[in-house]
Amino acid sequence: MAQPLTIRVRDALAGVANPATGRNIIADGLVQGLAINDDGHVRFVLELAGSALENAEMLLEAAKKAAAGVDGVASVSAVASAHSAAPKSAPRPAAPPSGHDNPFGIRKKPQIEEAAETLGGVKTIIAIASGKGGVGKSTVTANLAVALAAQGLKVGLLDADIYGPSVPTLFGLTGKAQVRDGKLLPVTAHGVTAMSIGMIVDPDQALAWRGPMVMGALKQLMRDVEWGELDVMLIDTPPGTGDAHLSLIQSKRLDGVVIVSTPQEMALADVRRGVQLFRKAETPVLGVIENMAWLELPTGERQYLFGEGGAARAAEELGAPFLGAIPLFPDLRIASDEGQPIAAADHPAAEVFKALAKKIAVAMAPA
Repeated sequence: MAQPLTIRVRDALAGVANPATGRNIIADGLVQGLAINDDGHVRFVLELAGSALENAEMLLEAAKKAAAGVDGVASVSAVASAHSAAPKSAPRPAAPPSGHDNPFGIRKKPQIEEAAETLGGVKTIIAIASGKGGVGKSTVTANLAVALAAQGLKVGLLDADIYGPSVPTLFGLTGKAQVRDGKLLPVTAHGVTAMSIGMIVDPDQALAWRGPMVMGALKQLMRDVEWGELDVMLIDTPPGTGDAHLSLIQSKRLDGVVIVSTPQEMALADVRRGVQLFRKAETPVLGVIENMAWLELPTGERQYLFGEGGAARAAEELGAPFLGAIPLFPDLRIASDEGQPIAAADHPAAEVFKALAKKIAVAMAPA
């Protein structure tokens, strides 16, 4: 009796040696999230923590080739990440002078910058960031993308929130990304070209990834996706100011950042830190959006559940443009859960996102 396809793929991957240990990548536990659908599409994550960076590309290609060579496998998509510690004797790079175009003191071009260079068909890249989680950043990002597309722009949406990818839910995407000629094919929904780590790995899989693995996944979401020609790409970043943000800054492709916050002070403190980070990296702050600004009662009265006008005041204090406020729309939550961006509907919330998108389009236009 023929062995199940999963076992045969795993056996094939066990034939790929890990030069860092002399064992194979299955024995070392480097293959995670191995899954095969009914169409023979294989997915897995290759965790290369502790391996030299120069081995990462070789191991990934060898693993893909091994899996693709198994009878019954139609296609293979995989992401990898590598963590390499510098030799203890290696001197720390000297800090660059003020105004230097390499603020991180890196002696050679970072891999994230090389990956970003593959986005030559993307005219403008804008990060949507928040200092704190739970402010509705991903919902705002998805609806801004739809609103920008409605203006006739070719829009891409890269979901860089590796630990909590929301784009599949927000756009109602249930399938996995397909592969063609070694490239992941993004999905077009509501006029937006989208890709997310949630379209590659099992949605129920907990991604307990260290910083270098996050950076590796972000690199592949840039380099290994067939993005094509786009007028603008929005990047939905994780909350805070961590590895993903520093990687995007290092890519040297960010044309600007939009900060999303709720009005209360606890969120605004993180907004201030986020604005300072991007400014130090000479990334233009295109503006601040206040989300969940108020709830409109049946009487027409506004109830300010999280304080009034906090994000507008913070933007003024920071000298950043205030792009506008988004009220609390119960229908917005419902539409997001149902995978139908409200910016594509006939709804007052759609008009709010339309106005915000117009301001962002003006901000990103050449001077």
